[in-house]
Amino acid sequence: MAAAITDARGRLLLARRGDGRDLAGLWEFPGGKREPGESTEETLVRELQEELGITVQVGAPIMRVPHLYPDKRLLLDVRRVTTWKGVPRGMEGQALAWVAQDKLQRYPMPAADKPVVAVLQQPDRYLITPEPGADSAAWLAGLEAALAGGVRRVRLRARSLEGDAGWPPLAAAAVALCRDAGAEVLLEGAAKLARDLGVGLHLRTEQLMRIETRPVAAGVRLAASCRSAEHLRRAEALGCDFVTLGPVRGTDTQAALGWDAFAALREIVSLPIYATGGLGVDDMAQAHQHGAQGIAALRGLWPAG
Repeated sequence: MAAAITDARGRLLLARRGDGRDLAGLWEFPGGKREPGESTEETLVRELQEELGITVQVGAPIMRVPHLYPDKRLLLDVRRVTTWKGVPRGMEGQALAWVAQDKLQRYPMPAADKPVVAVLQQPDRYLITPEPGADSAAWLAGLEAALAGGVRRVRLRARSLEGDAGWPPLAAAAVALCRDAGAEVLLEGAAKLARDLGVGLHLRTEQLMRIETRPVAAGVRLAASCRSAEHLRRAEALGCDFVTLGPVRGTDTQAALGWDAFAALREIVSLPIYATGGLGVDDMAQAHQHGAQGIAALRGLWPAG
């Protein structure tokens, strides 16, 4: 159990793991282990009173992160806390720090805590665009509507237009729409065009398994499509910033992975992982409960009509 304790300035409270403990010196979201018979809320109230000397009001769930360490299996259940009584203090001698959300990467954290940081900082919806087709104006209008609906991370996909002289200017127009809306853009498959447009790159699975080195510069977003443990480990080794994993629900060409298998694969890496495959915004809570960053979708995020 852990708490994302947030103050009025939006800062998060981190605690440093003391010497003599496993993962000593790393910073984590405060919390602890559930005692027999305790509810989630009771565990956090007790642990935060013991560790920090505060009485908290436990808020909404953020996510559950299953993670496999070399010596143990962990399920980190994280809740929001914005209301408490008292002043947080390190009751067990541990150092505390109030950290702005955009500074969290400066604090080394256990692997299980890293997906929580990503959920707090990054979009929970990753739009996969449909093929543009003959009516590029309608395609751009659909993208604009999705952005107006709150999408802030976009994967531009146009396999049917790769090598077509009309795709680079259309992609540039799409990138401009995304930037105007404050959305991040990744281009699927085409590393050179992604560099030319100044956007991130989303690797197809076959590209992920073929390349040997990171194909974009440090600081440029890199993502990949994954379907297995081998793919996830490869993406992490290559330095991907996040991945998609699925299909959670079956497609015409692939069997369903299912949520239990998704959670089991979630255990092996600390990358942010979007669940994909037949999902929509109504699946967001379930995705978070299985350790996902959110959902990646085409039909589920592209405006109807």
